[in-house]
Amino acid sequence: MYRVLIPVDGNEERALAQADHAVALTESAAEAEVTVLYVVPPDSLQTDEGVDFSDMDSAVAAAEYLETNGVSVERRVEGGETIAREIIDVADDIAADELVMGGRKRSGVARLLIGSVVNDVFVSTDRPVTMTGTEMSIHRGTRRLLLPVDSNADRVHHQVEYVTSLPAAPDDVEATVLYVFPEQDYKGAPAHEFDDVDAAVEAADALEDHGIDTERVAVGGGVTETIVEEAETRDATGIVMGGRKRSGVQKVLLGSIVQDVMLSADRPVTLTG
Repeated sequence: MYRVLIPVDGNEERALAQADHAVALTESAAEAEVTVLYVVPPDSLQTDEGVDFSDMDSAVAAAEYLETNGVSVERRVEGGETIAREIIDVADDIAADELVMGGRKRSGVARLLIGSVVNDVFVSTDRPVTMTGTEMSIHRGTRRLLLPVDSNADRVHHQVEYVTSLPAAPDDVEATVLYVFPEQDYKGAPAHEFDDVDAAVEAADALEDHGIDTERVAVGGGVTETIVEEAETRDATGIVMGGRKRSGVQKVLLGSIVQDVMLSADRPVTLTG
């Protein structure tokens, strides 16, 4: 059973984009269930007991879209001290394999922003979290995934674990493991050898051991720009990042590259561990 959690707000367009991704994600699953969750904001005059799922047009639209596409749906309304904390608690309660968030927003200058709730969920759970957007196309069928890796073996392990656990794996998953040598795209730059990066080799080897068709790529350049360009060149259906980091006081942070990719990519981005 592959379990997906979709926390929605009042925006129906975002909720439908989340639902569309969940349909594509679970279409190869023998068994799958998607929980559509609405969390009553703590500053609302209402409580979760006073709000019915059917009152939330965005939640209803997402649930009906999923069911129309043959996906089993659980409907939930919850309330708590914070929206992010309640989302994480529900994810733990249902043992979610993945959370699908719809958190891209635009500021007055049209720059994509990560909403505070989405950011809080990203840094507060160890579960894979995918961020969708209303202006991207969701692809069905074979999942072509780009895995940009760094030299951290633990993060790479989480990226591989996510990909190999997908319902479509291994037959309908293709992967590209990408290592970017930062800013080394100038004339006379040293050769870029994939095999020189142990974590990248381990990732590619592990994916191939699971029967996943895997391409190995090493290039030099600006890291964010190269990741986005490689995703476009390969028509990737998603980008799988492994970018959670911990500060000296064990506070979880999103790396700047992860944030930049999330804000720049025109396709779903998944953050693993």
